[in-house]
Amino acid sequence: MRLEKINDVLGTANRGNPAESGLCTLCRADCAGKCETWKSSLVGRKLLYPRDFGLVTAGANKTTHVGVSYNSLRIQGYAYGSAGLGEGLTNDADHCIFPNVDLTTEFGSTIKTKSRLPLMTGALGSTFIAAKYWDSFAIGCALTGIPIVIGENVVGVDKMSTINGGKISAAPELDRRIDTYLRYYDGYGAIIVQLNVEDTRNGVAEYVAEKYGDKCIIELKWGQGAKNIGGEIQVTSLDYAIFLKERGYVVDPNPALPEVREAFEKGAIKSFARHSRLGSTHLDTVELVREDFMKSVDYLRSLGFARISLKTGCYGMEELAMAIKFASDAKLDLLTIDGAGGGTGMSPWNMMQSWGVPSINLHAKAYEYAAMLQANGTDVVDLSFAGGFALEDSIIKGLALGAPFVKLICMGRGIMIPGFLGANIEGALHPDRRERLNGNWETLPKTVSSLGNSPQEIFASYFDVQKKMGKDEMKNIPYGAIAMCTMADKLGCGIQQLLAGARKFKVDQITRNDIFSANRETARETGITHITDANDEIAKSILMAQ
Repeated sequence: MRLEKINDVLGTANRGNPAESGLCTLCRADCAGKCETWKSSLVGRKLLYPRDFGLVTAGANKTTHVGVSYNSLRIQGYAYGSAGLGEGLTNDADHCIFPNVDLTTEFGSTIKTKSRLPLMTGALGSTFIAAKYWDSFAIGCALTGIPIVIGENVVGVDKMSTINGGKISAAPELDRRIDTYLRYYDGYGAIIVQLNVEDTRNGVAEYVAEKYGDKCIIELKWGQGAKNIGGEIQVTSLDYAIFLKERGYVVDPNPALPEVREAFEKGAIKSFARHSRLGSTHLDTVELVREDFMKSVDYLRSLGFARISLKTGCYGMEELAMAIKFASDAKLDLLTIDGAGGGTGMSPWNMMQSWGVPSINLHAKAYEYAAMLQANGTDVVDLSFAGGFALEDSIIKGLALGAPFVKLICMGRGIMIPGFLGANIEGALHPDRRERLNGNWETLPKTVSSLGNSPQEIFASYFDVQKKMGKDEMKNIPYGAIAMCTMADKLGCGIQQLLAGARKFKVDQITRNDIFSANRETARETGITHITDANDEIAKSILMAQ
């Protein structure tokens, strides 16, 4: 299904071509607007409704649902009943209102980690864009009460870190990221630190265990949703490329070669791509992979990690089954399953386009395999689905497709946009902060100034954050974090409204019966009933009743 670039009803527009998530395929940190995610970071829940009330009427597009995608799922609604109302609430009309929908969730095997929304971030690792806007991301997630993931290679690419023989004695960038989140952590959410091959060699797990203990969740990693050969970043300094090469990374082209150095000096080569390594290359059977995985989990537990998660990408069915089975057997706390297509780094473009299993196919099979394990008596690991989620309707579809195993939806690019936007606004309003914040604007564009010229006027959730933090602390809260809270408020309210329509007043009440397929192909691939088949037998029994 081709998505429209302009939504006249909401007054939003994509700068580039919209992906399945509704975000542009290329999302820019300096964008002046105004896709739905971008604009919701300013006006919040107001964007749930058509614009220009009192002057307009509005009608849904006559969308043709073509092909298999999350956009070919629709959300079911019911005309009677209720489920999941909280303590002290009854199923009368005064209590069955959408603000009473409980959005909190939790995950974990023995220790439960709570989240105020069924959301978490994707892995924000060694990419420069993650480092530049980390304060906004981390503080925004902490205030919102959702988990954030520190991705791979953060220590390895940090020039200020000290690593000797696989032991880290200093990791200032990793410390900054963890400490920033923990400063505002209030018991909801979590800080998750991810390991890849290089991180394991460098001793990241040992460093985190010794310094932070059970304050962090440690995450093993199998591949990545957008790429098959490990994480990538791009650097434009020859000295930095050589540093990364000496740190043990694969750097392309090789800066150690004289001809490459000469080409760089002459301007023919302007940048270098740093790659991570493939994992498990020494293993050639499923049994060996399982044995190696269990040893890794046992070792992390011996370091003191009480909570361990696994991240896997859009591999085929064999690897998907291994991830679910092994994570369940090891009693991990969370398994994130990331579909194809996204990326916050410098993944090869055609790899993002062509490699791996698309999200909806991968997630549908994940449910099937998890249900098989459960039927066989296994306690299935809690799941998080990632890959193309940005708006509240897609969040509900992902939760429903994987219910009851999916506890969280993992968002990458969508959750980063408010961080970019807030930094740009703060830099424009406070030029002395622009360089430190990596703001890209000298003045506010009309898309922002039309709302106001101060943070109090621009951000719909400014005073909600101020109430939580107090006036004195607001000076330490970056505008990007306020923007994230504003967008999260819109997503939360939208989820509440859609769930109330499905008569579900708590997130864990979502079932696969709360969605249906808009075409037969999607029904066949996902196991989600087609629109006209859903409850059709019940409908006919009503008609034939005497």
